[in-house]
Amino acid sequence: MENVYIGVDVGGMSIKAGLVTENGEIIYKNSKKTNSVIGGAEALLKDTKDLMIEMIDYAKNHELKPLAIAFGIPGVVNTTKGEIAYACNLHVEDVPLKDYLKDLGLPIFLSNDANVAALAEVRFGAAKGYKDAILLTLGTGIGGGVVIDNKLFEGIDGKGTELGHSVIVVDGHECGCGRRGCFEAYASASALLELTKKEMINNKNSIMWDYCSHNLENVSGLTSFECAKKGDETAIKVIDTYVKYLSEGILNFCNIFRPQVILIGGGISNQGDYLIDKIKAYCEKAHYGYSHTPKVEIKTATLKNDAGIIGCACLAMDYLGK
Repeated sequence: MENVYIGVDVGGMSIKAGLVTENGEIIYKNSKKTNSVIGGAEALLKDTKDLMIEMIDYAKNHELKPLAIAFGIPGVVNTTKGEIAYACNLHVEDVPLKDYLKDLGLPIFLSNDANVAALAEVRFGAAKGYKDAILLTLGTGIGGGVVIDNKLFEGIDGKGTELGHSVIVVDGHECGCGRRGCFEAYASASALLELTKKEMINNKNSIMWDYCSHNLENVSGLTSFECAKKGDETAIKVIDTYVKYLSEGILNFCNIFRPQVILIGGGISNQGDYLIDKIKAYCEKAHYGYSHTPKVEIKTATLKNDAGIIGCACLAMDYLGK
């Protein structure tokens, strides 16, 4: 009977789970739609438990032995209590996840979703072979995961490493967290969309209007990138501005942590070398933060949508000492 770990990637609209081997291979996946916006914590807990029962049953029917369940949560967790302290995208707070699932008879572990994704990339992804790494996930906000000396750094009760909420512009744009000038207010995918729309409104001749069929509602993360590649000056301005803010945040983390590698994840990372090369070029001009100090590699994350599930398994393995 092979040992496996149940990794659970919790999202705003669905819960994805997988049975993961000690080699980081997902041998079975399933998901369940949930709507905590309407049903709140009660719906989230019930849907989660139903999916966990299904995963455990599948494992037993296929001669697999689950050793633990671990969750990646898009919000703030309390790792000591095993609770979801606050997750704005899930519209829940103070959710006793570990206690609710205790009758399943398996150890339960929780962490932030970006944390577990970082752990996955270090063990089985783009940062394999590095012991000090940072992952930035560029999405609605910016998630941050930090691995130091091969161990996940989480802070008190697992509430640290909110890298997206480091301030890069004092008294700058308002952030969803309530502060102003946060990194994610300037360098998230959402920030890119807002910047793109602003520049389009100011420049009616931009080919970005044709790209989105003259409808701002059609603007996506691809709009400015694809039009910049075609030489559109407005789109190039958008990308240069976006890269400036993203790179300044990266330089801060270079100086604070001096990791061996910083990984870029999220949908924007699909731009690959086109984005990474621009970030490197910007950072090379910063003598203290980058070019005249120990070199920090900047790379694209590779595990994509499986990073959360695999990372949760890695979290469980670390807690169990495997």
